[in-house]
Amino acid sequence: MADPVLFSHPSSLQHDPGPHPEQPARMTAIAEALEARGWLGFERRQSPEATRAQLEAVHPARLINGVHELCAAGGGRIDADTVVSPGSWEAALHAAGGAVAVVDALLGASGGDVPRVAVSVHRPPGHHAEARRSMGFCLFNNVAVGARWAKERYGVERVLILDWDVHHGNGTQDVFYDTADVLFCSIHQWPLYPGTGGAEEVGVLGGEGYTVNLPVPPGSGDETFGSLVEHVVVPLARSYRPGLILVSAGYDAHADDPLADGRVTDAGYATMAASVRAVADELGVPVGVVLEGGYDLGALARGLVATLEVLGSPDAVAAPELPVHPLAEKRLAQHAALLG
Repeated sequence: MADPVLFSHPSSLQHDPGPHPEQPARMTAIAEALEARGWLGFERRQSPEATRAQLEAVHPARLINGVHELCAAGGGRIDADTVVSPGSWEAALHAAGGAVAVVDALLGASGGDVPRVAVSVHRPPGHHAEARRSMGFCLFNNVAVGARWAKERYGVERVLILDWDVHHGNGTQDVFYDTADVLFCSIHQWPLYPGTGGAEEVGVLGGEGYTVNLPVPPGSGDETFGSLVEHVVVPLARSYRPGLILVSAGYDAHADDPLADGRVTDAGYATMAASVRAVADELGVPVGVVLEGGYDLGALARGLVATLEVLGSPDAVAAPELPVHPLAEKRLAQHAALLG
């Protein structure tokens, strides 16, 4: 088994939205924390740029061209929260390309050279970017680009995306709302930006039932988030049997984050990662991690380190023993049809 792999690129530092929570210092804080831990044994690689075809598998040419033209013109606002600079174009290409590279690393190698885990550490994040709209700090939907690439390049029929960012992954939901190719599970504070992600939003047409929204109230912490992963997402994964698990890993549900009211701790992220790692090993599938939000620099760095320490461990990881939270019990009943 090959060492786990971490993809990054210097262009992430060139995306400059000005005074803004989604700042270049996020990358510096992560790099310093990982370097202090010897990069946790992850092999470091630079990401490629996503190709036009890879982006167009998720976004129409009009959106892609609009982002490019605004960056080339010196930058500006896409909306009140989403700002680009001249360096944002290259950063966004590598952020999407990092997700593609994660998929390539996990599915494209052979023999003993296949890592079990790969991570894309880039900015801007992506999970708010809808198919036809950049928004919420996000330009392209990185994790969606990676999931589509897994299907188109490697023929993966089912991908599970777990989004534990405190904000609902409205963009990822939008992209996959009408298909069973992706089982999208999102744990997020409700109510909160972007105002989507109610439990009744379950998909349409062939995708009905394959969007699993797990909204939680303000103040939710380790017990709630951990139970929803272990007692809802894990059983769904066993039933769905994905060929790949992707985590949209945001760290803004942390108790220290300034943009929401979560109470998750560093240990809580390790617990969620342990659930993911254990079920992935049980199913014999790899795990890819794509960075999303997280705006307290210390909490972001520690949360990611806690996640990668568990996912990248060379030793077996036991599933956590957690009590079933009432919210988890309720959502399990709601999605019983998916469990067969």
